[in-house]
Amino acid sequence: MPQRLAAAAPGWTARADVVVVGSGIAGLTAALGARRAGLSVLLVTKTWLDAGSTRWAQGGIAAALGPDDSPDEHLRDTLVAGVGLCEEDAVRVLVTEGPARVRELVEAGARLDRDPAGRLVFTREGGHHRDRIVHAGGDATGLEVQRALLEALRSDPEVDVLEQALVLDLLKDADGRACGVTLHVIGQGARDGVGAALGRAVVLATGGLGQVYASTTNPSVSTGDGVALALRAGAEVTDLEFVQFHPTVLWLGDLYGGQQPLVSEAVRGEGAFLVDDGGERFMQGVHELADLAPRDVVAKAVLRRMLETGAPHVWLDGRAFGEEKWRRRFPTILASCREHGIDPVRELVPVVPACHYASGGVRTDLSGRTTVPGLYACGEVACTGVHGANRLASNSLLEGLVFAARIAESLTAELPPLAEPVADPRPAGVVAAGVRPRLQRAMSDGAGVLRSAATLSATLDAIDELSGPVSGEPCTECWEATNLLTVSAALASAAVLREETRGSHWREDFPGRDDEAWRMHLVTTLEDGRLHVRREPLRSPEAPAVAGAAR
Repeated sequence: MPQRLAAAAPGWTARADVVVVGSGIAGLTAALGARRAGLSVLLVTKTWLDAGSTRWAQGGIAAALGPDDSPDEHLRDTLVAGVGLCEEDAVRVLVTEGPARVRELVEAGARLDRDPAGRLVFTREGGHHRDRIVHAGGDATGLEVQRALLEALRSDPEVDVLEQALVLDLLKDADGRACGVTLHVIGQGARDGVGAALGRAVVLATGGLGQVYASTTNPSVSTGDGVALALRAGAEVTDLEFVQFHPTVLWLGDLYGGQQPLVSEAVRGEGAFLVDDGGERFMQGVHELADLAPRDVVAKAVLRRMLETGAPHVWLDGRAFGEEKWRRRFPTILASCREHGIDPVRELVPVVPACHYASGGVRTDLSGRTTVPGLYACGEVACTGVHGANRLASNSLLEGLVFAARIAESLTAELPPLAEPVADPRPAGVVAAGVRPRLQRAMSDGAGVLRSAATLSATLDAIDELSGPVSGEPCTECWEATNLLTVSAALASAAVLREETRGSHWREDFPGRDDEAWRMHLVTTLEDGRLHVRREPLRSPEAPAVAGAAR
């Protein structure tokens, strides 16, 4: 693996107290929190401020805000979904601080859905035993959250925003502390081409890695840039093998790839259900929550039924809703289905699992600190310990709010003076841009929902064949392909080592869950160009297996 990306020397420099990379819910929350603390902020985003995964979030935000709910109940549901690998202290932070963070979001201008009396409207999603999901615009929660946070950000003239900027590598000072990043900018006047963004701290909020697979709900910008940067910088990455596949993504045909339309779990939360070609409700008897079981359970059941019947998909039945409910509660999904020639008001909706969310990521503590001093991470790029082996539905936006706010709090107490970066003598390289589709197919075939030693070995062989360096001028496509290859190799290396089935990691050759051998975390590092994966005991080994603990 390249130890740093081949790129031209920085031709310009920008400075701020804090460099935030990413403009989703986590990055915007961290930036706004740093500004409230009086720190100057440079916000770097890969394309435009309103791009990324947050705007695509349909379901909502899970938080114990209802009168019949409690943080302890939310904690229990999260621990069960995480199948024994959640950090209980991290989950407790999430569920106890979450309600206050959601209220602050509302105070910042987010318009959540309410009933005629002005009370918040709650719904339920898979794995939850209470109606605790708040939403906006029916099924456009992420879009509304993004709008509110961006409006607050744009009202602050002291936030320096750099769009169309692909982050490349971490810069370190003489003490090995993060002091900025290199990045490539397309068309920003004086800040064009490769430059350096220097800061007293760097916050990674770059989102997910969904583009390592051929079919995903993630936008095209989700190429694992933050995880790859962190690995090259010497940071520890945890539990990359746990990639959640959303069980209900609109099936558009076997030849369709890239970002695919999500059909939110909230549709099932409102009463829709899954059936096979024969009309059988196959989730009944699989789990006590049937169609609202945790996502890993539903995705596996869907795939099992597809394998049994030979069908290319299953069906989602929401015909009982009627036109008015579809228009009011799920206008985005209704429009998406109809755009593709399907009318969910009158027809069954064809759905399949597709890559959705990375439960693992850059390892952090409860304040978002990574194992590299001065480097923080939050949102999907991070592994806080909240999600364990399988993220509970609608905990992702909440995690971004809670842990980004914690990073902002810790920054006020521990920032050193701004330091200058030192040269990085390690060899640089990139891979050819053309490896991307072949890599995505190899990952989907061998390291997707169904895995085995044979398929993972074939995937790693394919990655090895694709990893040859290229000559010529590096470009955005080369940098992205290199990040995807680095993250794919780390993911497959962890997946082949974990010889059990747990949560979103399904090994056909090891179908059982093995708490004695594998109730632990896998930590990956990149050293001298080679990936190293080690086991690490749980922090709370005395906790019951269902309750989980962590790294």
